[in-house]
Amino acid sequence: MITFFRDDEKRTLLILALSAVALVVSFFNIGNLPIDAAWVAIVLCGLPIFKGAVVGLVTKFDIKADVLVSLALIASVIIGETFAAGEIAFIMTIGSYLEERTVAKARHGIERLVRLAPVTARVVRGTIEEVVPASEVAVNDLLRVLAGEAVPVDGVIVSGHTSIDQSVMTGEPLPVDKAPGDKVLSGTVNQFGTFDMRAEKVGEESSLQRMVRLVESADAGKAKIVGLADRWATWIVVIALAAALGTWLVTQEATRSVTILVVFCPCALVLATPTAIMAGIGNATRRGVLVSQGDALERMAKVRRIAFDKTGTLTYGKPLVSEVCSCDPEVGEKEMLLTAASAELRSEHPLGKAIVDHARQQALAPFVLHEPKSFMLQPGRGVAATVEGRHVLAGNREWLEASGVLLPPALVERAKAAEGRSCTVVYVASYKRALGLIAVSDAMRPDAADVVGRIHNSGVKTALLTGDAEAAAQRVAQVAGIADVHAACLPEHKLAQIRRYQAQGEPVCMVGDGINDAPALKAADVGVAMGGIGSDIAIESADIALVHDNIHEIPALFQLAKKVMQTINVNIIASLFLNFVAILLAMAGILSPVLGALVHNVGSVAVIINSSLLLKWRNKQER
Repeated sequence: MITFFRDDEKRTLLILALSAVALVVSFFNIGNLPIDAAWVAIVLCGLPIFKGAVVGLVTKFDIKADVLVSLALIASVIIGETFAAGEIAFIMTIGSYLEERTVAKARHGIERLVRLAPVTARVVRGTIEEVVPASEVAVNDLLRVLAGEAVPVDGVIVSGHTSIDQSVMTGEPLPVDKAPGDKVLSGTVNQFGTFDMRAEKVGEESSLQRMVRLVESADAGKAKIVGLADRWATWIVVIALAAALGTWLVTQEATRSVTILVVFCPCALVLATPTAIMAGIGNATRRGVLVSQGDALERMAKVRRIAFDKTGTLTYGKPLVSEVCSCDPEVGEKEMLLTAASAELRSEHPLGKAIVDHARQQALAPFVLHEPKSFMLQPGRGVAATVEGRHVLAGNREWLEASGVLLPPALVERAKAAEGRSCTVVYVASYKRALGLIAVSDAMRPDAADVVGRIHNSGVKTALLTGDAEAAAQRVAQVAGIADVHAACLPEHKLAQIRRYQAQGEPVCMVGDGINDAPALKAADVGVAMGGIGSDIAIESADIALVHDNIHEIPALFQLAKKVMQTINVNIIASLFLNFVAILLAMAGILSPVLGALVHNVGSVAVIINSSLLLKWRNKQER
């Protein structure tokens, strides 16, 4: 029983059930009890309200809805309207419970991340395997993860093969095969075999904990418009007391004054904004978008320009092979790619890794990658390796020509065309004979143009702010459909451009992923960071994080922000209108305290229900 009553939700449901029975008994006078059964509802539901009002007044002199509700309860009891007092307390408790349920449902998706955080980890030291708290894992510790266990920290697999369910971090519906050298993220689940991994990001630096920090900062109370509603509520309390006193002085009817206090309670007004914002945050979470600042949705609705970083935002932010060209008629493209990938197998250079990854992704049967017998890296130039008895070079034009390799003019022209598309060219040669080239580039996200088009259709302008060269910036901007381009930007240049837009009266949303984007993300009216590829500093500087790096959620987020503000405005206007009409009816003596309580609390419940509709809202393009 003690455990039962420690559960707030179950306790509230029990109180509501007992109070409902008591009010039914009171209304129909069942059993001719010596004491009105409505006192059960007054005590169970009313005392917490009265306590909150007294604590707020004494500790903070905080005049809010609880004060007016408490006065209405006391006044109803004094004039003998015990049932009305019980009804007021009962319906107020229902409204409070519905609000908590709405908020809890809105936050459920992101709080799931907190529960997924592994508590323990298996640390391997020599031949000893020890289970320790996950918080005690250090960088470079060797960890063992068994089938069915969650990965405790971010790291890289050193031995073993498995499949990982990483839907919690990436949204991928199917498990992903992993082998030595592959990275794994905290919170993802090992599906099959056992593997050993080397810890890279631990504690608060792990991917899951980084998302948890965003969850913990998602607080609707940060929204500026919530403070505005609170200030209105304070004034309404003062006006209500004056109206009740004035009505009593004119009519000498205490019942009318009590009814005014009942219907004037600004509960619906106070609930109007927090419930809508938290429901909006919950909707965004279902899309893989974490909102870390409560007022971010309010500011997002006012945005008139969205500025994009290029690398990692409109592009994938990592080199990918875009072209493979063989110039030797005796060596096909697959064989040439295999030769280059084998030579790069030990390379730590991003270009070399991109070539190896591309070769592994291609159907190269009957060809296979061969471990090089010898390997030498020339920083800034390329690699030299012995593959299956052949001496292979893979690198830039200057190095190959300096090594005595004659590059055919047609191959050089092909390379210049690729470089004009902002590609980096790796020439491949064997025994001073050119075999061909591999072009590597930062590939565009396939949905970039569609995202920009949808943004333009909503009446919002776009801009590209990048540190890349003019040619690369213009190429990406042309494909994406962005006219306003600023290339070769240092961090201070991006910051200055954001401030120029703001000075022109354009609220700006900045979308970026890198450390160099952090100042612009912080200065923008709304900062949106790529939650997967983005740097820690960029994410912490932003108001919103795209967990799956899906930029196609940005137009939907913009529409959601507008819908949230529309819902808030409807809630506020409707609550004020209902209060105004109810007050006039109370002054005229048409409403009794019982009916007044019902009308007032119906408004509060309606506001909560209207806000909760945001949880599953989708715009027309998404349906």
